[in-house]
Amino acid sequence: MKAAELRDMDVETLQAKTQEIDDQLFRMRIQKSMGQLEAPGKIQTVRRERARILTVLKEKAK
Repeated sequence: MKAAELRDMDVETLQAKTQEIDDQLFRMRIQKSMGQLEAPGKIQTVRRERARILTVLKEKAK
């Protein structure tokens, strides 16, 4: 998701999306440790998306 799309969302939606991504990352880390993760590169993509969301949340907090 692009930053411009995230800026159009409200704060509650962004916070919910952050929680969703945190849960997804947790599951992916467990799968990776057990050797069951099919796409290890996806972890990096999800982490970057989380960082984008947190950046937009901090922008909106100002």
